[in-house]
Amino acid sequence: MSRAGSTGRPGAVGAGCSLRRRLFVTGGLGWLASRAVRARAGASRPPLVLAVHPYLTQAEILRRFTPLAEFIGGALGAAVAVRVGGSYAEHIAAIGRDEVDIAFLGPLGYVGMLERFGPKPFLARFEVNHQPNLYGVIAVAQHSRVKSVADLRGCRFAFGDPDSTMSYVVPAWFMAQQGVPLGALAGHRFLGSHPSIALGILAGDYDAGALKREVYDQYAPRGLRILAQLPPTPDHLFVTRANFPADRVLALRGSLLTLHEAAQGPAILDQLHPGLTRLIEGSAADYRALGDMMRSLEAATRRAG
Repeated sequence: MSRAGSTGRPGAVGAGCSLRRRLFVTGGLGWLASRAVRARAGASRPPLVLAVHPYLTQAEILRRFTPLAEFIGGALGAAVAVRVGGSYAEHIAAIGRDEVDIAFLGPLGYVGMLERFGPKPFLARFEVNHQPNLYGVIAVAQHSRVKSVADLRGCRFAFGDPDSTMSYVVPAWFMAQQGVPLGALAGHRFLGSHPSIALGILAGDYDAGALKREVYDQYAPRGLRILAQLPPTPDHLFVTRANFPADRVLALRGSLLTLHEAAQGPAILDQLHPGLTRLIEGSAADYRALGDMMRSLEAATRRAG
C-alpha cells in the first residue's frame, strides 16, 4: 500500500495490468547512491544501509527513520545510514539484488519483490493502533443512492494510486468478485492520495471511492458512509538482504520486535508512523492472499484490454 501517491491522472480499464512492470522499471541511481553512502563512511567499516521507498519527501523520511537507524545501530554495534530510494521501482530492485542491508517496504511492493527476486529474511511488520492489518472501505456520500456494491455499476469511482494496496488493488479485486469489474464503471480516476479520494466524494465529483479506514474515520463526520468493508491485508514491513549474517538477522529481528519495550521505543515508533503500536512477527505467507489478488486483477485487466 502507498501511504502517499502520485498526482491525479485519468484511469482506464487496463490501468492495473502493469503493476509489476511499473514496480520494476529501474535505473542505476539508487545503486550508485547506496555505494556513495558506503564510500563516504570509509572502506574499512562502511555503515549498514536502511533503505526506504520514497513515499514522502526525502527530508521527512530522514526525520522519521533516523531515530530507528540509530536504535538499530546501537543494537548491532554498527553505524546505520538511511537511504531514500530514487523511485519505488529502484527501491524494490535494490532490495532484490541485495544492494542494501535492511529495507522497509509496503505490502504491494513486497509482493512484487517476492515474485521477481524470491524471499528475503523477514524481520517484522507494523501493528498500528493495536491492529495487525491494513483495513479499508469503499465509501460513498452519506445520502448517496448507492446502497450496495452491485449499485456501483455505471458509477464514477475514485482510486488512489495504481501501485497502492488499499486504494487500488484490494478494492478493484473486491469489486470484481462482487460482479463489478472496472469495465462496468462509468469511469475511474487515480487521485494520488486517500484524502483526495474522500474530498472527491464529498464534492460530488465521484460516486464512490476506496479509502484506508483511518482516513475514512477522519472524513466521515463531513458526510461519508461505508458502502463495504474491504478484506484486510498485512501492513508495511522490514526485511534484510539474503546474505545478511544469520546472527545479525536474529539480533536485528529481536531488537525490532522488542522496540516497544525500550525506553525510547514508543517515541521512535510514533515518529515512524502515528499510532504505530509495535512491530510484530510476520512471514511471506502473510502476504500470499494479496499476491493472489494482484495476479487476479492483472489477469482480468489483460482480458478486458
